[in-house]
Amino acid sequence: MDESFRLGTVAGIRVGINVSVLVIVAIIVVGLAFGQLPAVFPDRAPLAYAVAALVAAVAFLASLLAHELAHAIAARRHGIGVEGITLWLLGGVARLHGDPRGPKADFWIAVVGPLTSLALGAVFGVLAQVLFWAGGTGLTVGVLSYLAGLNVLLAVFNLVPAAPLDGGRVLRAALWRWRGDRTWAAVRAARAGRIFGFLLIALGVMWFVTGRGLNGLWLALVGLFLVNAAAAEEQQARTQAWLGGVRVRDVMSPDPMTAHPSESVADFVHRVVLTHRFSTYPLLDEMGRLTGLVTLNRIRAVPPAERPDTTLGRIACDPDEIPRARPDQPLTDLMPRLAGCTDGRAVVVDAEDRVVGLVTPSDISRALQLGELAAADPYARHHGADMVTLPPRR
Repeated sequence: MDESFRLGTVAGIRVGINVSVLVIVAIIVVGLAFGQLPAVFPDRAPLAYAVAALVAAVAFLASLLAHELAHAIAARRHGIGVEGITLWLLGGVARLHGDPRGPKADFWIAVVGPLTSLALGAVFGVLAQVLFWAGGTGLTVGVLSYLAGLNVLLAVFNLVPAAPLDGGRVLRAALWRWRGDRTWAAVRAARAGRIFGFLLIALGVMWFVTGRGLNGLWLALVGLFLVNAAAAEEQQARTQAWLGGVRVRDVMSPDPMTAHPSESVADFVHRVVLTHRFSTYPLLDEMGRLTGLVTLNRIRAVPPAERPDTTLGRIACDPDEIPRARPDQPLTDLMPRLAGCTDGRAVVVDAEDRVVGLVTPSDISRALQLGELAAADPYARHHGADMVTLPPRR
């Protein structure tokens, strides 16, 4: 679901699309231009069908964007950061930083998306009916009716009480309010999502073998996505429970070895890499400012013959792409940002933006192992044992 193209910003929220969204456009355009529209409105020019179908596809993408924007704006109003929105093969996703503080916020952030889709469905339906009463019977009425039905279908499907659908988030909020345990509620909602996903897969396979072909394959694909996404949500819920209360300073490797961006890769390999066991090196300029991050993988990717003439700055991650964190920041807030060119690493900086540590995949892995061990230990649970500060490793 990574962003392939950036469309711009709406209400201060970054919006992009994944190239897989073209599949949705193709399905809508082909289905309308060569199937539904000619059947309902015969004897039009082929170009008219194609234009109407393309307009419907673009309008539906705009509807998906409105759905996700509603989630993002609601999340922002409840104090949750929003990285952006990406439209992709199976709809859209709003990337949020953090979790709702309570079940009420969780409920409203979840339900506002389907409510937006229902509202759009009503608007399109009213417009279609008004045009019909005015004597319109052409493609415009057909496209508006199609968009009304599609938005209502989107809302109803998303309200199914199964994570990661919006209805699963509503279920999580309800269970959270009932039991007062967000992790328990999230795990139950995720398991409901897996059950629903398996049901869709079974139904899709049945449709396929009984001659409904593409519809069956598409339904099975949606079911497979739901199963995998629900499993990931369950794991994420457990991870957040294991790492609850853990700060970045508890897991970071302090005082990392740094380098200058003008040093050649060959010199750095002989001076540091072959004589130390580190795998991550922040690059600092003469003023001590972070200018990049070099990992062992990026160094190894440089051919040996090119290393004497290649500087560390040329192969480093751009400073704008390096995840940064404060020592007192919750580790769970940092983890969603551990991706991209840094190979899962983050730089820890103090209040004056001086580099004071690193967070690496091995640090995260050990934190998870200790968190899982503590969660399974009856004595630790009974006495409320805190997270153990981990020894540094780089």
